[in-house]
Amino acid sequence: MAATSDLNTVTGLSEQDASVRLKQEGYNELPSAGSRRIWAIAWETVQDPIFLLLGGGGIIYWILGDLQEALILLGFVFFITGISLYQEGKTEHALEALRDLSSPRALVIRDGERKRIAGREVVREDVLVLAEGDRVPADAIVLSCSNLSTDESLLTGESLPVRKVAAVIDARGKIEMARPGGDELPFVYAGTLVVQGQGVVQVRGIGAQTEMGKIGKALQNVKPEITPLQQEMNRLVSRLFGIALALCVAIVIIYGFTRGDWLKGLLAGITLAMAILPNEFPVVVTIFLALGAWRISQHHVLARRASAVETLGSATVLCVDKTGTLTLNQMAVQQLCPHNPENQSYDLGLHPQDPLPESVHELVEFCILASQRDPFDPMEKAFKQLGDRYLANTEHLHKDWTLLREYPLSPHLLAMSHVWQFADGKQYEVAAKGAPEAIADLCHFTPQQQQILAAQVSAMAEQGLRVLGVAKASLLDAPPTFLPTHPSLNPDHLPEQQHDFPFQFIGLVGLSDPVRPTVAAAIQECYTAGVRVVMITGDYPATAQAISRQIGLLQMGAIMTGAELDQMSDADLQQRIQSTNIFARAVPEQKLRLVNALKSKGEIVAMTGDGVNDAPALKAAQIGIAMGQRGTDVAREAAALVLLDDDFSSIVQAVKLGRRIFDNLRKAMAYLLAIHIPIAGMSLIPVLFKLPLVLLPVHVAFLHLIIDPACSIVLEAEPAEPNVMQRPPRNAKEPLFGRKTLGFAVLQGSGILAIVLAIFVVTLYRGQGELDARALTFTTLILANLGLILSERSSSRLSLKVLKSPNAALWWVIGGGLLFLALVLYIPFLRQLFSFSFLHAIDLAICFAGGAISILWFESLKLLNKTAKR
Repeated sequence: MAATSDLNTVTGLSEQDASVRLKQEGYNELPSAGSRRIWAIAWETVQDPIFLLLGGGGIIYWILGDLQEALILLGFVFFITGISLYQEGKTEHALEALRDLSSPRALVIRDGERKRIAGREVVREDVLVLAEGDRVPADAIVLSCSNLSTDESLLTGESLPVRKVAAVIDARGKIEMARPGGDELPFVYAGTLVVQGQGVVQVRGIGAQTEMGKIGKALQNVKPEITPLQQEMNRLVSRLFGIALALCVAIVIIYGFTRGDWLKGLLAGITLAMAILPNEFPVVVTIFLALGAWRISQHHVLARRASAVETLGSATVLCVDKTGTLTLNQMAVQQLCPHNPENQSYDLGLHPQDPLPESVHELVEFCILASQRDPFDPMEKAFKQLGDRYLANTEHLHKDWTLLREYPLSPHLLAMSHVWQFADGKQYEVAAKGAPEAIADLCHFTPQQQQILAAQVSAMAEQGLRVLGVAKASLLDAPPTFLPTHPSLNPDHLPEQQHDFPFQFIGLVGLSDPVRPTVAAAIQECYTAGVRVVMITGDYPATAQAISRQIGLLQMGAIMTGAELDQMSDADLQQRIQSTNIFARAVPEQKLRLVNALKSKGEIVAMTGDGVNDAPALKAAQIGIAMGQRGTDVAREAAALVLLDDDFSSIVQAVKLGRRIFDNLRKAMAYLLAIHIPIAGMSLIPVLFKLPLVLLPVHVAFLHLIIDPACSIVLEAEPAEPNVMQRPPRNAKEPLFGRKTLGFAVLQGSGILAIVLAIFVVTLYRGQGELDARALTFTTLILANLGLILSERSSSRLSLKVLKSPNAALWWVIGGGLLFLALVLYIPFLRQLFSFSFLHAIDLAICFAGGAISILWFESLKLLNKTAKR
């Protein structure tokens, strides 16, 4: 027999059984590269140029017979490897969390309740509910379906969708899965896409046991995409690398020829290479983007593409759906307006405790008949709840009727119909609901009737209600007059179009959908941040206008309807879109035109969407945002971001975080450039002027203990600037290293270089010796470095004000840096390894004075920069 499962009777697995199966059979996932193991991360880390240079320096010291220096460099290798492992591990955990979040979702029935879970948690014999736009999570048998078709091209190569039917169960109650391909099969397969209809299926194969697993189409981890920012950084690094290598070779040659000591010349070259090779730059960008995506996910926004993280901060327009994004998507029937001579509407809000009057019973009855028996759509849920509350135990609920056919909604006719067979099998009713103008078309309204209906719809829409029309058609067992060739009425002998039924108009239903309480404040924040908000809705203009007033959306010009949009040329739309921010009666297909029109005017567009038809617009927008709760898998796969809670305020928080991430990345890059200037200068100048070497490999390694965590941990965790949402979006074409940023960093670094060079030269001039000069210079450099970290925390506020902002990592780095400095200065063994002399109180005072002067220099530059902006 055909399996025609009623969702009210399907209970599915229990949570306990599902948990046991998950432990026994594992997750529903195909073999993949998975996350990197710690040894793989360690191996990649030690291949970094800085570690190779440390190793090379250790070998040279060993050749020179200085075993202690060789061992200390080896110790630094392990120490810096530990820091790198922590950074990489943190990034890997963030990526792993994002992979779990980005797993396709599945709607299962467990313990009789519908529940959305990650696709990887589906187990054998789970009962799944599939709908248009879903990605099938596992191989399964179809228990029941309505107009179900899937795209199996991933498995068969055939581009045409294939129709599905409900399974015929044999006497043993079992049925074997068959290979994919061909119509009228009762099986669906993992990885395929539902392109039409809906169905209830039971899982038969998961993971490697699916058809996809068998033919080897494993979802291997795709190599991470290279974002525009990473491309810019790679170009910068490749240029700097060539310059750095040439300088290092030149230093070795100059030192060798002028001093005759080639091994020490090689050490000088290695020191300079460690000082100026830009190896940290690409690492920092990768860490910031990965941790940035993780931070954004903490605010209920999943970044599916790393490029979205860097683009978020430059968004100039947010195009959002009204329903479910600006509103709660918790529909409730507010008004019932039956089609009768009096045309008196009934407001449920005014009569919450009263029984429904008899005049509206038929209207509610056919609302329910035109909906799914076990609805998932919020509007259909509202109809069912209304019927269960007011019409229970009446003749208006028909649990014994059989659904013969469903006519789905289409772009050409915004209405859907259900054909029902009475329990006696001799009578039939057709129930339709949809846009009022579509229902009026089905009922063949005269122009005068259409005008009356439009006035009534407009009055309801002005109250912020979503308005639907309802109609019915009654049929007898005898062949109807419009089907003369059909001997009987059954699903195969029904008209192809809804227009062929003799519909009668029943009335209008008005549904309310409360506005999210956080939206008004979020929209105001957008305005202060220079971000324009555009609302797109399928509702009437009056409804859109009422909602816009509730949320504080400033209306620019007249509201544009979907019909007006269709009649406009692309050139006209590009002009009109500059002065329009509310689009009503719009359909998903029109979103693509809106995105392209905005992009043509130079806007950076963020567009929300949830349906299959939204996918082209989501892909075309610079930032496509799919809905996580009600969105289809197709929309999620096309989007760069997924809104996990479907809340507009989460988008605004993501924009704020995007700006913060870019700001902090720019600070980290400026810091790296600035601190490398004095390190490179103090490695190069002594060689060129035949002065004693200040920095040896061990000193540069020590500096890296502070530099690496400072840029990738301290500055990454820095809170957003107070004015981050009080300034216009940055230009998306603006490079990370603009002239102003580059010049500012060079001035900072040059200031440090001048201070430490002055201390070094004065110390030598006074005849204090090489060890004194090195100790004083290095200590001042460390203190200036810590001062630079404090200063870089904010590009606008002074360091004393920034200290009030919490950043736990900052104090660990500063405290650790000062502790290690004290150890190498005052523990004899370490002091000897670093070739330092003992520093007295007066020496430390000089070093702290140098550090203080550097901080004053940084703050002066900030004040000058602030004055220049005015």
